[in-house]
Amino acid sequence: MHLWHGSVVHPGAMIATSIEYNSKNKKFTFGFWGGASFSTIDVENNTTGKNESAYYKEVSIYTKYRFSDAFFIEAVSHNYYTGVEERGDELQFWSYDKKQGYNFVDVSFGYNVTPNTLLYLATIVNGGSGDYEIQTDGSLKNSWTHYFEVQSKVWQKRDASLSLFAGGAWSFITDKTFYTNNAGNIINVGATLSKDVKIGTYKLPIGVTAMWNPEQEKMVLQLDIALF
Repeated sequence: MHLWHGSVVHPGAMIATSIEYNSKNKKFTFGFWGGASFSTIDVENNTTGKNESAYYKEVSIYTKYRFSDAFFIEAVSHNYYTGVEERGDELQFWSYDKKQGYNFVDVSFGYNVTPNTLLYLATIVNGGSGDYEIQTDGSLKNSWTHYFEVQSKVWQKRDASLSLFAGGAWSFITDKTFYTNNAGNIINVGATLSKDVKIGTYKLPIGVTAMWNPEQEKMVLQLDIALF
C-alpha cells in the first residue's frame, strides 16, 4: 500500500520510482516521483452514477535545498490522477483548480534537532485537492493546512533500526483541514522497523511500518521493499 501523512493513498500493492538531479555539493535536488498500482479501487462516475475500476497513478514533482546537514526546505507538486478519467473528468496535468481536486502543492521544512530526530513541518498552498472549507454562502475558503511530525530513530543494531513517529494537522483559518473533517487532530502515529536483508552480495532494504490514525480510527501495516 501507499501511506502518506497518516493517509492510505492506495490500499493495494503498488510500485514507485523516481529520477532526480543533485548538485555537486549535494545541497540542491530536483526530481520526479511516480507511482502506479497492481490493483484497482472503485470510483463513482459523475455521469452514469456507476462504479468504475481505477488504478492508482501519480506523477509528482519535487525540489529540495539543504542549507546544512540539519536544515532543509522542500516543495512538492502532488499530481494525483487516480480515477480522474474514470469519474468522467477531463485530465489536465497542470490544473490546480480547487473543484477538480487532484493537484496541490506542499511546502515543507525539516530540522534535525539531533542526528536521529527530525522535526518536519509542511503547509499546503493554493487550496487545491480539497484543502478548503465550504462557507454558508457557497464560497470556498482556503485552509492552508499545516502538518507537523516528529520522527526519531530509537534503536539501531548493525543493519537494523527502529524509528517512531507522530504527526498532527491543523488550520489557523478553517475548522476543516485537508486531513480532518471538523478540527485539528493527531493523524499519524506509529513505528517503522527497517532492515537490510542480504541475498548473496546483494542488500535488499526492507521496511515494515505500523501506522495508526486516531482521526480516522484506522490501523494499517505497510511492507516497503526497495529493489534498487
